[in-house]
Amino acid sequence: MKNIIFLGLSLLLSLNVFSQSSKTHTLSGHITDSANGETLIGAVAAVKGTTTGVSANTYGFYSLPLPEGKYTIVYTFIGYESQTKIIDLTKDTKIDIELSMSAHDIGEVVISGEKRDDNLRTVEMGVEKLQAKEIQSIPALMGEVDVIKAIQLLPGVQSVSEGSSGFSVRGGTPDQNLVLLDEATVYNASHLMGFFSVFNNDAIKDLRLYKGDMPAKYGGRLSSLLDIRMKDGNSKRIFGAGGIGTVSSRLTIEGPIIKDKTTFVISGRRTYMDLFLKLSSDEDLNDATLYFYDLNAKVTHKINDNNRIFLSTYFGRDVFGASGMEMGYGNKTATLRWNHIFNPRLFMNVTGVWSKYDYGLGTDASQGMELTWDSKLEDWTGKVDFLYSIRDNNKMGFGVQSQLHRFSPGDVYGVNEGSTPTRVNLPNNYSIESAAYFSHEFEVGEKLTVKYGLRASMFQNMGETTSYTYDDNYDVVDSTHYAKGDIYNTYYGLEPRLGVNYRINNFWSVKANYLRTTQYIQQASNSTAGSPLDIWFSASPNIEPQLSDQYSVGVFRNILDNTIEFSLEGYYKDMRNTIDFADHASLMLNKYIEGEVRVGNSIAYGIEFMAKKSTGRLNGWFSYTYSRAKRTIDGINNGETYVAPFDKPHQVNIVGTYDISKRVSVSANWIFASGQPVTLPVQRFEVGGIYVPTYTERNGGRYEPYHRLDVSLTLRNNPEKKRKWDGEWVFSLYNAYSRHNTWMLNFVQDDNNPNEIRAERTYLFPIIPSVTYNFRF
Repeated sequence: MKNIIFLGLSLLLSLNVFSQSSKTHTLSGHITDSANGETLIGAVAAVKGTTTGVSANTYGFYSLPLPEGKYTIVYTFIGYESQTKIIDLTKDTKIDIELSMSAHDIGEVVISGEKRDDNLRTVEMGVEKLQAKEIQSIPALMGEVDVIKAIQLLPGVQSVSEGSSGFSVRGGTPDQNLVLLDEATVYNASHLMGFFSVFNNDAIKDLRLYKGDMPAKYGGRLSSLLDIRMKDGNSKRIFGAGGIGTVSSRLTIEGPIIKDKTTFVISGRRTYMDLFLKLSSDEDLNDATLYFYDLNAKVTHKINDNNRIFLSTYFGRDVFGASGMEMGYGNKTATLRWNHIFNPRLFMNVTGVWSKYDYGLGTDASQGMELTWDSKLEDWTGKVDFLYSIRDNNKMGFGVQSQLHRFSPGDVYGVNEGSTPTRVNLPNNYSIESAAYFSHEFEVGEKLTVKYGLRASMFQNMGETTSYTYDDNYDVVDSTHYAKGDIYNTYYGLEPRLGVNYRINNFWSVKANYLRTTQYIQQASNSTAGSPLDIWFSASPNIEPQLSDQYSVGVFRNILDNTIEFSLEGYYKDMRNTIDFADHASLMLNKYIEGEVRVGNSIAYGIEFMAKKSTGRLNGWFSYTYSRAKRTIDGINNGETYVAPFDKPHQVNIVGTYDISKRVSVSANWIFASGQPVTLPVQRFEVGGIYVPTYTERNGGRYEPYHRLDVSLTLRNNPEKKRKWDGEWVFSLYNAYSRHNTWMLNFVQDDNNPNEIRAERTYLFPIIPSVTYNFRF
């Protein structure tokens, strides 16, 4: 703790050192969309004719320190008309800019809101950025536009199974991805057992996936950060949008409460598959329940030029019920933020977050037993972040944060008719995860940019709980009870980050990056696809935190006036204290779950190539990924190295959209990936008439390669005719050539010949057509 306090004091003192500049003034302000007042994340304010410029932060705020003098400032954002301002900078000056969408870009997919050569100029690598407009153009399962399905088409990202919202980044497990919605952690980002994600695209403004260059302000996961930002709401007029699809409908309303001062946005979505079940002739299906819903809401208030507050919430739930059984699970989040501008160079954001994930199961007496099972995970988080602009192309960030975790793994109550009720209540677990961080990015000359940072993290286990001691055979030999509030175990971690970018010329750059991350909580799961019933558990006296050191290097090239981008990145990840579970591990309602854990080391390495075109009638990207992921863990696979669950050596993604006219466009994506590793039976032996299989080494087999084509056709109204109601029809085919990709293999004994075993393959989706009507008013 002393180290964290010392780091914070050092950062505050450093402000006085860097702020000495008698002839430097700061140009600052917010950059927004003129049509709706939404802040434009990543919009650029640059000095014309120079390489000097700055991008707007997450809240659309830019700060550009410059020597005193006259300048021509150009404000740009891809898909928008640029603006030019001539200023005589003799003092700190605030200029708010509203940019208008380019008429010739209407209907065009925008891949990045950054300056067109931003991929060459910045230090960032292993970072992918998508906007809602691009995600909407990608063909989707059952017409449901899906944020998670979109990122699964990016290099280095893989789906954990057919149709699933879970994803693996650079060989990592799904629980190694930090998923944030307006700074709130979303622990289960899936609906309908993983076939859809919880993110309603109509409510989303910006999405960034960090695969290898995670900012120092974030930590707690080894593989990636998925940072999703909700819209702030239209500050000019009431605006509505929505859609009616094959399985769900959605509606979003946004507008000003006080024009140009207070805005709101509320967005809802619900499926109606359960309504169709009532048409079935099967009485059991008539009474079945099957639906999900989600609701996003946000209010933004501008107190004055230097203060803004934001309150955003998310509620979502899945409900399944049939034949006396019911299951429900869902997420709830709430985020309250305060932006304060101390001066044109110093920006502060204070954040308070509450996040909860819970699930429940229940049966009634018709099942022979009345049962309820409840489990939840809750977080309370406080953060203070600062961004300080020292001078042009020289900025630093620092802050502190703390998070309280509450794990409630299970409370089960059951009773048989005429018997005594039974209750199993696993004890709650509490922990505190804290951190302080510092980062600094600056230019050395005209070609070299350097970014370095340090994150100091601390994790503490806290009572009231019972901690168990295990012997070398993972049997419990002792237990200790800790009172409420007692700190009984502490881990510290230093997580340095370093990145460099050498710009060879206007069209080439070379980047290198080093990243250390620490993960203190993880998920227990018996399957690669995951389940809503999987539980989270923390580091403890028995389980040390997971560590990862990632090294990456890349070459970046732009051609045709920066309209086509090429990138080639290589990475190597060295991970320690990797978590896996013993064969036939019992994970459900097991208070001794730490005894099922096995710990070792793992590595992941690969190469990612991407070619991307972001303007014109034809746009999209092509990517190829070669990747490997391997583990070595005592107690698993006889201690021999084995491939990780998400080791898929080859993956190809092709995504494209072509505007046939202003009213008609077609989109398609094709995916190819190596088969997923699987442990298969290879032979069997008979014991007393019972056949017992023997298996390959852990993950020693593979499914056949996966591939799929999706296509869609969009028909719009004439964009040249202004109307109060505007709509479009989207016709799509998921798995257009009906590829039967393996979802699961079962090996069963032949009924007619007990000496033979046959494999039964399960696949989920043949060709699936869908129709969606989207509208705006």
